[in-house]
Amino acid sequence: MAGHSKFKNIMHRKGAQDKKRAQLFARLSKEIMIAAKMGDPDPAANPRLRLAVQAARAQSMPKDNIERAIQKGAGGGEGVEYEEIRYEGYGPGGVAIIVDVMTDNRNRSAADIRSIFNKNGGNMGETGSVSFMFERAGEVRYKPDVAGNEAMFEAALEAGAEDVESDEEGHVVTCQADDLNEVASGLQETFGEAEQARLVWKPKNMMPVEGDQAETLMKLLDALDDYDDTQNVWANYDIPDAEMERLAS
Repeated sequence: MAGHSKFKNIMHRKGAQDKKRAQLFARLSKEIMIAAKMGDPDPAANPRLRLAVQAARAQSMPKDNIERAIQKGAGGGEGVEYEEIRYEGYGPGGVAIIVDVMTDNRNRSAADIRSIFNKNGGNMGETGSVSFMFERAGEVRYKPDVAGNEAMFEAALEAGAEDVESDEEGHVVTCQADDLNEVASGLQETFGEAEQARLVWKPKNMMPVEGDQAETLMKLLDALDDYDDTQNVWANYDIPDAEMERLAS
């Protein structure tokens, strides 16, 4: 389970200070609606819904908003019908990118995502064109002060996890996708509710990128992340810390 996978470069996401709260809540609501639509509207009986609600609570989403999203997903209120779509493509430097989208208009989303790729040095591919470079995995995150590194490692191992990475930013526990609910539940019994528990696309290999290509890549990832229908953006880039600091300045 030990090892360093350069996790910080696995998923591209802006800090919370750069997120518009309304956009964040919209994404959380969509996930709750989809989860409630596909399964039982009771979080206790629906693992995906339980994790979606947990994620919303971790972001201080109001209880009324959560309950309203569940009702809409379960057909208890009028609203648009969302569907999940995965778009794949390449960015500068041959970086593989996966964009998870929830939309009420797949034709619009496909055209918009393709345009974003084309305008920012990328190329959208067909379904399956890059997903083979990733593996589906479960991820559970805890803040650093929840437990010591050894205690988190032992608890994660006992819960059925495969890997744990701990640093000053917190603990990241990874597991098989099918084991996410079991691992999250086991850790919750020991440490309380996680900061985040969800499915991720984990790269099998990282692609080194520097200089102008890194700068163009960040612009592409930012544009994809800012798109209203986007839920998550995943990429297999590996940019040196010094280069990331330069790009962030």
